[in-house]
Amino acid sequence: MSRTDMDDFAVANLSRRGFLKGVAAGGALLIAASWGWREAFAEERKYGADGMEHGWVDDPKVFLALGADGLVTFVCSRSEMGQGVRTSLAMVVADELEADWAMMRVAQAPGDEQHYGNQDTDGSRSMRHWFEPLRRCGAAARQMLEQAAAERWQVPVGECRAQEHKVVHVPSGRSLGYGELAEAAAALPVPARDSLRLKAPEQFRYIGKESTRAIDGADIVNGRAVYGLDPRFENMLYAVVARPPVYGGKLKNLDASAALQVPGVLKVLEIAGSPLPSEFQPLGGVAVVAANTWAAIRGRQALKLDWEDGANAAYDSVAYRQAMSRAARAPGKVVREAGDVEAVFAGGGRLVEAEYYIPHLAQAPMEPPVATAYFADGACEVWAPSQAPQVTRERIAERLGIPFDQVKVNVTLLGGGFGRKSKPDFILEAAVLAREFPGRHVRVQWTREDDLQHSYFHTVSVEYLRGALDADGKPSAWLHRSVAPSIGALFGPDPRHENPIELGMGFVSMPYALPNLRLENPEAAAHTRVGWYRSVSNIPHAFAVQSFIAELAAAAGRDHRDFLLELLGPARRIDPHSLGDTWNHGESPTLYPIDTGRLRAVVEEATRQAGWGRELPRGRGLGLAVHYSFVTYVAVVLDVEVKDDGTLVVHRADMAVDCGPQINPERIRSQMEGACVMGLGNTVVSEIAFKDGRVQQSNLHQYEVARMPLAPKTIAVHPVRPAGEVPLGGVGEPGVPPVGPALANAIFAATGRRIRELPIRNQLKGWREA
Repeated sequence: MSRTDMDDFAVANLSRRGFLKGVAAGGALLIAASWGWREAFAEERKYGADGMEHGWVDDPKVFLALGADGLVTFVCSRSEMGQGVRTSLAMVVADELEADWAMMRVAQAPGDEQHYGNQDTDGSRSMRHWFEPLRRCGAAARQMLEQAAAERWQVPVGECRAQEHKVVHVPSGRSLGYGELAEAAAALPVPARDSLRLKAPEQFRYIGKESTRAIDGADIVNGRAVYGLDPRFENMLYAVVARPPVYGGKLKNLDASAALQVPGVLKVLEIAGSPLPSEFQPLGGVAVVAANTWAAIRGRQALKLDWEDGANAAYDSVAYRQAMSRAARAPGKVVREAGDVEAVFAGGGRLVEAEYYIPHLAQAPMEPPVATAYFADGACEVWAPSQAPQVTRERIAERLGIPFDQVKVNVTLLGGGFGRKSKPDFILEAAVLAREFPGRHVRVQWTREDDLQHSYFHTVSVEYLRGALDADGKPSAWLHRSVAPSIGALFGPDPRHENPIELGMGFVSMPYALPNLRLENPEAAAHTRVGWYRSVSNIPHAFAVQSFIAELAAAAGRDHRDFLLELLGPARRIDPHSLGDTWNHGESPTLYPIDTGRLRAVVEEATRQAGWGRELPRGRGLGLAVHYSFVTYVAVVLDVEVKDDGTLVVHRADMAVDCGPQINPERIRSQMEGACVMGLGNTVVSEIAFKDGRVQQSNLHQYEVARMPLAPKTIAVHPVRPAGEVPLGGVGEPGVPPVGPALANAIFAATGRRIRELPIRNQLKGWREA
């Protein structure tokens, strides 16, 4: 990548459009002018919430409804997938509104970014991009209630104060409940932004406090909450789809006669696929539409199908790993360079090299993809667990050839997302089928097997590193080659390199004080749908970097923690652009520099809490890793025991997190806890592998996720409060990347065996005899 390319790369977030900007800046071709990316490049560079497509909205009349009964309904425009965003955002509004939490309700907004602002729920940015707008929203509503009360009493508004769901006339002590003021307040104009009185932090009742209950928790545990599977309609139809087993494959022959004999099966029809790259379009295949899901599944089993596998028929994970390994041992595209690495390597000293392998992963949300669609009179309405309602509307309109404003997307709760439900291919399937049955609702149900075999997989990766230690045991040179198929392959033909967003995830943005450094990105082709997965490319980059630092420390005979802190160097604030990272998670490099002091602080806190340095018996060890992602700093120490039979027991996880101001501490803690368990699953058991172009895992007995025995007995989350004022960071994804290398480093401390290949599975059997 040239500096010119990188300077031209203006991207704000991981939204679809933002991602496309990054892809384009990486030199890839795009397949559809209708995306408007050329126009986007002409825009002035913006960051954060301002840089999001459709930006933000802070109008209380958009997000709040106050009834005469005093109930406040907050309309949440972000998608809830278990991260608690509906509670956290409602807390912000309620605090500024001076609302009684017991009187707060939440409703889900349909997909309408022109009205609600950006709705792409990804990139760990819901809170950091919406905190300020929703504060203003609540404050504006509070001031409108105060104004309404003042007019009712005919007193100066300065004598009226909102307090706990009522407005009080301070001199007289009179009060009016919010419900009594609702109609009059709603008729008032929204105060100008510069006239708003925001609370001081010490006045917050909910923000930063632990005691606020989940706003929809009761509905979720009582079964009243509506997930993607839940919408029911009279005379509804159900469908499942047989998809090409190989990415890019096509249907060659179909015999549906047996399927049509299955009781309940109504129709068998083909869904057209899309030429590669497929973007978010359905894979194509054959749909069986029936009176119920079971009949549709049985009908699909009875289909006689003959597929033409296409260009990816030979995709084989074993062979591809070997090819990536060969690529990693040869020079690649240089994406960052300082000093003269080769001169140091040629000069002698102690050299250390390692290669790390991270396989494909599947998001495997608890709720597989599901969507219901209705088509009539040239309009389409869908109900779906979507992280991206805007792109869903766009793609449905394009696919059905109807106006954009004739598409409505109702967003249900998501039974897990992890990036899978940012892609609307499964919703498009429902829309296409609904058009075949106008006036009837059609649900497309993916089974667990469908999801695991036809997902947008996390990329596979080989990371090769070579380092040199000087006579004092300090690292004097660092070479890192990252080889991984790019998500850009979804959008453009043959992008052989990771794009700037992927490279900015802990690779070019690596902040260590290394005098001689070269980072290279050799070519790698994609042979399946590669998509974003919670934490995205931070996972392979963190695993390699944090493992290799531990390997260097061991080679130098140094304590890992001390070595890591020394490598971080003195506390300093680094402009990511100076490292070649022009993405910076879509945030301003001025507001969001990489702060090595904050990295140091989370390392010190995690190790302090874990009792770093204490003596442990052979077979038990502490492992450390730290990573900066989504503008948040997380360090993890795992206390791990390796049993004689190779079984792992994670006794304790200490996670120190600095995400700046903490809005909902309970959610921060739960996000870190979930990230820890997910990271352990990624590292120990999870793998998607291909042979003859086909995914080899069919269900959770083969694609394993972390189960209870692997979960830490204790996960202790330690918030670290940075010095001074800093902006908000993300919390949904930053916890995952350091978990894997912390586990590998703990295993090394316990056994002396270095883990370089994931998943670990049975690699530790016989470790005592080795």
